[in-house]
Amino acid sequence: MLASGLSFVAVNGIVRYLGTDLPAAQSAFIRFGFGVLLLAPMLGSLLRGGFAPGVLRLYAGRGLAHTLAVVCWFYAMARIPVAEATAIGYLNPVLVALGAALLFGEGLAARRVLAIAVALVGAVIVLRPGVREVTGGHYAQMAAAVCFAASYLFAKEVSRTESAARVVAMMSLSVAIGLAPVAWWVWVPVTLAQLAWLALVAGFATVGHFCMTKAFRAAPLAVTQPVVFLQLVWATLLGTLVFDEAVDGFVLLGGAVIIGAISVLTWRETVARRRASA
Repeated sequence: MLASGLSFVAVNGIVRYLGTDLPAAQSAFIRFGFGVLLLAPMLGSLLRGGFAPGVLRLYAGRGLAHTLAVVCWFYAMARIPVAEATAIGYLNPVLVALGAALLFGEGLAARRVLAIAVALVGAVIVLRPGVREVTGGHYAQMAAAVCFAASYLFAKEVSRTESAARVVAMMSLSVAIGLAPVAWWVWVPVTLAQLAWLALVAGFATVGHFCMTKAFRAAPLAVTQPVVFLQLVWATLLGTLVFDEAVDGFVLLGGAVIIGAISVLTWRETVARRRASA
């Protein structure tokens, strides 16, 4: 989980470094284009055999949600400090928990309601509306968190019948297809250096997801989830040392509040599942 966090911070740092020279949709398309190239040797075998009834609609829904999410995320990462983007992104698992309760009948127990409320307080601490300016980058990152949550909920539903490898492959393929017309519309000349950086983004993202999967297999979420908070520490160091961004104590506090709510919720639900199983 530590390696996963470092990989995702590297992704954030590269996109922050590339800045606004490339439109967000174009940067995202190139990144997912490289992702599809990485998966190309396996795509034929993964997509062979047809699809169960209704699954293609779920894949299309996830592709649309993820496409919107990555465009918003690329837009935000180029415009707001790395630490702030990371802290706001912590809302994603809270939104997933809320969506699972509302859509999949997993129940909205008091612990979930409390965790969601505490996480929203953490987001307010990070943003501090009325005290400072909340920019388009902040709104874009919040929209990205909502869209990523929707994407993961689609993935949860489709994973009931589809393999994990197929779900990942279809996500990469559908997002690349969804981004293609938007990227073409806003396309600007791209340099070899920019292509190389975006190839690194695809590589680091792949490593991050691989390490996260290994962590989930090796230990329960109650153990791995708190390690996610270190990602905010690395993001703060990256922003300070590389991009000369001031350390904002409120961002660290708000991020700690959000990840604390996630960790307590994860631990309590793990305990509840063990009791039910016993």
